[in-house]
Amino acid sequence: MKRTIALAATLLAAAGCVAAGKPGVRVEDAWARATPAVAPVAGGYLTAINDGDAPDVLLGVESGIAQRVEIHEMRMQGGVMRMRRVEGGVPVPAHGKAVLAPGGYHLMFIQPRRSLVEGERFEATLLFRHAGRVKTQFAVRAMGAGAH
Repeated sequence: MKRTIALAATLLAAAGCVAAGKPGVRVEDAWARATPAVAPVAGGYLTAINDGDAPDVLLGVESGIAQRVEIHEMRMQGGVMRMRRVEGGVPVPAHGKAVLAPGGYHLMFIQPRRSLVEGERFEATLLFRHAGRVKTQFAVRAMGAGAH
């Protein structure tokens, strides 16, 4: 009986080491700007880091904080800064990262269910083509955070 328990403990420890060392996508520095009570949208930002050998793609985001979440991009076009919804997702290169930041790729939390208050946190699930669902928490920063 003791041998069986010791063997089971060893196998569980080994499985934990393998799972912990498995390359994949992780999310760092996820944050959103605080909003006034009647804001129709809120901006979200993060860094997705791919430790794997194959590229991945951020396809979408789910969160109960808003009616829906879209991926958008800001870019200069004809001397004018324009924002558009991204179709097909944001690439996350192998052994690289995708940065969603003010002035570039970012998330739009459409029709927030409540105002986002500085200092609070909320959950979201990022959907990747290969890594699947990655849960993360967004910290809410000041309204002008990250402005250029």
